[in-house]
Amino acid sequence: MTTEKKYPFFVYTIVPAMNEEGNIEKFCQLYAEMLEAAPFDGELVYVDDGSTDGTLDKIKEAAKKYSFIRYATHQHNRGLTEALQTGFSIARGEVFVFYPADLQFLPEDIPKLVAPIAEGADMATGWKQGDYNKKFVSNIYNAMSRKIFGLKVHDLNSCKAFRREVVEQIFLRKDWHRYLVVLAASEGYSIEEVKIPLYEREWGESKFRSLWRIPVGVLDMLAVQFQIKFMRKPLLFFGSLGSIFFFLGFLVGVWAVYLKYWRGETQLPLLYLVILLVGLGFGLFLMGFMAEGQTAIKEEVSDLRRQLQRLVTKDRLRNTDNG
Repeated sequence: MTTEKKYPFFVYTIVPAMNEEGNIEKFCQLYAEMLEAAPFDGELVYVDDGSTDGTLDKIKEAAKKYSFIRYATHQHNRGLTEALQTGFSIARGEVFVFYPADLQFLPEDIPKLVAPIAEGADMATGWKQGDYNKKFVSNIYNAMSRKIFGLKVHDLNSCKAFRREVVEQIFLRKDWHRYLVVLAASEGYSIEEVKIPLYEREWGESKFRSLWRIPVGVLDMLAVQFQIKFMRKPLLFFGSLGSIFFFLGFLVGVWAVYLKYWRGETQLPLLYLVILLVGLGFGLFLMGFMAEGQTAIKEEVSDLRRQLQRLVTKDRLRNTDNG
């Protein structure tokens, strides 16, 4: 018996998949059971991200069986962030859910993740419950993230539900899917956290086993923080550094004058240091002015992108209503 749909929005679940052929059939079956009892209507979209096994064939078979399935495909692996963006680009719902394809999160918990959105939140992020292989590294990463970004959520890299407008307002670079929560919070969107059980993978292998991901993740974290904190007012950042160098150059210059006229000592290295410090200060100010110009252009482009996305969304939803 189908449950009466209480939520006034359509939920679009985006599932990036790479070499997950053994999980497709069961995921779709569990999703169908969830959707029948859920208080919302929805669709499931798979994004095959350059799989080299039978993942795409399994998705096509499932799409013939279940009317709620849509799919897109990449000719080669482009990464999780681009797979999500592909899903966003063809989505027709007002609420998006990002869910992994490996069945470590079960579809039965999607309504729990969506519930805070129905209560007014802009984003709900999962908090993994249970033991898993990378828990120690994940805890360190999340502790660093909480310290750097000032967020109270326990788990940045988990399943998520969020309103469409959230991803229309933010820009995602490669691998920045990890920072959806951070970028959403920086734009003023409200964030809720939901405990979601994590299960052991029954089929396949994790795609995130390289140790190289650790330094890359830390550098990305610093890049995101710089983008959020300083690049909105770059002259404030570069100008502050430039002022420090100017001030140091002034102090060294005063000391050099004191040595020459009061003690009769001429220190050429101090003169060179003054030139270096003042030059660095001047260069930092120039960088700040140039960055201000780039920021102004970026804001104009972002505004145009948002307006275009709104027009595309309205057109897509209008076509859906008519179709």
